[in-house]
Amino acid sequence: MPTLSELVTYCDTRTRRSAFKDAPGALNGLQLANDGRVTKIGAAVDAGVVPFKRAVAAGIDFLIVHHGMYWDMPRPLTGPAYERVATLVLGNCALYSNHLPLDGHPAIGNNALLAKQLSLKPSRPFLVRDGEAIGCIAKAKLPRAALRKKLESLYPRVIAIECGSAAPREIAFCSGSGYSAVPELLNAGVDTLVTGELREDCFNRAQEEKLNLYLCGHYATEVHGVQALAAELAKKFKLPWEFIATENPF
Repeated sequence: MPTLSELVTYCDTRTRRSAFKDAPGALNGLQLANDGRVTKIGAAVDAGVVPFKRAVAAGIDFLIVHHGMYWDMPRPLTGPAYERVATLVLGNCALYSNHLPLDGHPAIGNNALLAKQLSLKPSRPFLVRDGEAIGCIAKAKLPRAALRKKLESLYPRVIAIECGSAAPREIAFCSGSGYSAVPELLNAGVDTLVTGELREDCFNRAQEEKLNLYLCGHYATEVHGVQALAAELAKKFKLPWEFIATENPF
């Protein structure tokens, strides 16, 4: 039976966790320990009482999440904050969080996997932060109409703002929130972005700068990395794993 320490070390190394400078609240890595043993791996996008309870009910004792539980900390461990911690402790479920490293990973990262869904291979970095690429750019193989149709077949809700070229040469990918990515598109020589969500003012920017913007959902575009890491970890250590889905519509 693998130990908690072994799984954490593998995840840290595989995602190159220490190489990324993330927001302080991300607190990437092991956020809460268990008794040191792992029998089943879980993956979820968000930390929260509901996914924690579902994970414990499924017998998971090592849960990987993309958005950890310390974004709004420190605050008193009362109410929902207490319930989160208590659910994990009483269920002997360790929590491991991995944010930007799992967005930018070239093999199991959210953006590489978004490109792979479209049968595309990243060709150059995008959104470089402190020397590390968070997003990626791939050479387009399909016209705009086919791109939209493919995305609509993959995601339950797609918002398409199509003011750019009908046959883009390249496509940029930024899972989750793409607001910081939009201003960098033209400098990167790209007019088409696949992302999760944007702000209202991006519509005017798309019209003025002639951009194609495809919004597929923050949650929906960030299920890929945690699932890939959990599946790889389960295979490596010969353990079962399960994705803990929620009904997050954003």
